[in-house]
Amino acid sequence: MDKIDFRSDTVSWPTPAMRQAMANAPIGDDVYGEDPSVNELERLAAAKVGKEAGMFVASGTMGNLTAILAHATRGDEAIIGINNHVYRSEAGAMAVLGGITPRVLPTDKFGRMDPAEVAAAVRADDPHYPHSRLICLENSYGAAAGYPIEPDYFARMRQVADENNLAIHLDGARLFNAAVALNVDARQLTDPVDSVTFCLSKGLSAPVGSVVCGSAEFIHKARRVRKSVGGSMRQAGFMAAAGIVALHEMIERLADDHDHARLLAEGLSQIPGIEVDMELVKTNMVFFSLRQDVPCTANDIAQKLGEEANIWVGGRGPRHFRAVTHYWIGEAEVALFVETLSDIMAGVV
Repeated sequence: MDKIDFRSDTVSWPTPAMRQAMANAPIGDDVYGEDPSVNELERLAAAKVGKEAGMFVASGTMGNLTAILAHATRGDEAIIGINNHVYRSEAGAMAVLGGITPRVLPTDKFGRMDPAEVAAAVRADDPHYPHSRLICLENSYGAAAGYPIEPDYFARMRQVADENNLAIHLDGARLFNAAVALNVDARQLTDPVDSVTFCLSKGLSAPVGSVVCGSAEFIHKARRVRKSVGGSMRQAGFMAAAGIVALHEMIERLADDHDHARLLAEGLSQIPGIEVDMELVKTNMVFFSLRQDVPCTANDIAQKLGEEANIWVGGRGPRHFRAVTHYWIGEAEVALFVETLSDIMAGVV
């Protein structure tokens, strides 16, 4: 890469194998269902998560939106965690475009809503209230440093959903990070949900795209929604080809990213003035912060990292950072990050 970029795994470039597959991909018109590469990707993706069908979309946000609008409609309500990505970072799309109201509940430090509170939040059948239709979940949980949430949580939510005639949508942007970290098949995390979206363009390193998966009936509805938001693509096979490589070659190696994140967190925790919650470091994200008595801001530190070593890191407010490992970050890049930040902090602490 042209920089040492820890801002996100979205910055990862496609691998050489992906570039070759993109150049050679057989293509057709996907709107007519005639793109063989898109069709193969959708079949493969659905199989990976144990669902009947899949639909290729341009982004995770589009995937979540099309899924939510396929499950619910105007005047309905979706129960969702207060720091769930769909609620906090997708431009309010469910409300803006779908007229769907979020019913926001607190989460614990790992990103989990209390199943009892979810059950209690379901609306009575009363004309004063919106209809409770949907539970929105996330795994791994981005706002909790990418924490991988265990299968039994989803089983409990399935019970709540069944008892209240609700559907469940899972934002699985980094689903495979969660599965690898928990050492389980991804299907153990997705079996209890009605639909799931996962990204190809994060840790899996494809250049673009996500896949929505669910029942064949659900995906049929979702395709109509995708069309309505301008998401239908024509000769999309060259992009799908990179996703096929990602699903065949990039899932198991996510463990390397997790190891590098742990190595980074351990190094950062030894730097005076830096604080890291090691309990949360389970996948490829490291949240860390400046101690309150450090006389500079996160932006100051980020700027120095860029100037001194071409290291890019994401800020999360005046004193907080997020660093994300991916295919293009290895032990050498982690060591340089720790060494450079240690030198910078020695000059300010």
